[in-house]
Amino acid sequence: MEKVFKVGYGKVNVTPPMGVEVAGYYQVRKANGVLDELSAIATAFNLGDKTAVIVAIDCLGTPKDFADACRENASKKTGLPFDAIFIHSTHTHTGPKVEYNSSDDLLNKYSIFLIDRVADAISFAIADLKPAKMGYGVSKAPNVSFIRRYIMKDGSTKTNPGVNNPDIVGFKGEVDERVNVLRFDREGAETIVIANFGTHPDTIGNCKISGDWPALTRKFIEKSIDNTKAVFYNGAEGDVNHVNVFPKGGDLNGMFMDFDDVSRGYTHAIHMGRVVSGAVMQVYEKVHYIPVESLNYTYKAVDFKPNKGTSEELVTAHQIMDMHNAGRDSELPYKGMMLTTMLAKSNRMIMLENVPDVLPMYFSALSIGKVGFFGIPGEPFTEIGSSLKKTEGYDLVLPLCLTNGYNGYFPTIDAYDGYEGNNARWQRGTAEKIIEEGQKILKNLNK
Repeated sequence: MEKVFKVGYGKVNVTPPMGVEVAGYYQVRKANGVLDELSAIATAFNLGDKTAVIVAIDCLGTPKDFADACRENASKKTGLPFDAIFIHSTHTHTGPKVEYNSSDDLLNKYSIFLIDRVADAISFAIADLKPAKMGYGVSKAPNVSFIRRYIMKDGSTKTNPGVNNPDIVGFKGEVDERVNVLRFDREGAETIVIANFGTHPDTIGNCKISGDWPALTRKFIEKSIDNTKAVFYNGAEGDVNHVNVFPKGGDLNGMFMDFDDVSRGYTHAIHMGRVVSGAVMQVYEKVHYIPVESLNYTYKAVDFKPNKGTSEELVTAHQIMDMHNAGRDSELPYKGMMLTTMLAKSNRMIMLENVPDVLPMYFSALSIGKVGFFGIPGEPFTEIGSSLKKTEGYDLVLPLCLTNGYNGYFPTIDAYDGYEGNNARWQRGTAEKIIEEGQKILKNLNK
């Protein structure tokens, strides 16, 4: 008997209460309003006796223990295997902090609520499974994503060096403007559209809750194309964001200069949502339909070496973080993005002070015929995503950042300077090993 490919959709509201801590910067922000309600959206894929689900949550990221708690809870409630559940974060910087067993009572209550809501979304998606056909296309979202690392006149590399900074020589990296699009036409139900594009959702700032441009992208797709349900997965976004350091004309309309020398504004999130959704609409009617004859998934551990500090560096790191935690940032000899960089570096070294010299990192992969998803538990640089997209045996590969855990930034071997390199929890060569292991995992899925 021929197996029938099915796809289902489940969406739940996960907007937090006011007063919850907002994630994203090295300063405490408390939610004081809502610009957009947040969602957890589950997409279920079924073929025969195999079902896998990807849940996209509007949040900055989920630590591994929290992602595991979501997966264990959902597995218990739905019967799905633990390895078949993917917890992905869109990486909005105007969403709540997420911690499992937090000492903050409000945050702890929200996190417990979120674990149950994720299981609800998965249950809804499974109940919604309908026969479907799959098509894909690739489009572009121009001039909304920019490499955020720059070579300066003094030879240094700086992240977000400031708009119109005269000391900028050029970019250090290459942006990937491609938007991956998947379309699932379902019998007797709405079409499901998945968009996959990699850049930081950090365009708004301040303390109001919003899913940023990924949530607005979903909204604009659904408003523009009748009878659709839209899903967004963020890609390789570690070294790219929305900041155009050399703006022209109306590029800065509706934006303000924030504390870290980054231009932000809600209207810019709207602009990015329109551009990315427009890229989806450019190929929506012309997707290439392909058969789905297999569905496979895996969850695999690979050993890596953490980027630990020396004993001398740790002394300084503790001094910096002690002053920061005491509210004495003004006494530190750093300002703007350099302060953020030094706090990130110090926090990283303290976090890794007592860990073993080798640690496992867990990767998730799903293949639906010749379409692959590769989940990375952190923030991969663009080169990682571009390389994974070239994996042999696939028509389309969708890299997914911040999936089933958070292990920080993954800079390429030549990028261990600036904010991301100082913040990187893993030694040089990690990005290149992720590419190698990722392609190997994907190829093995479709053997």
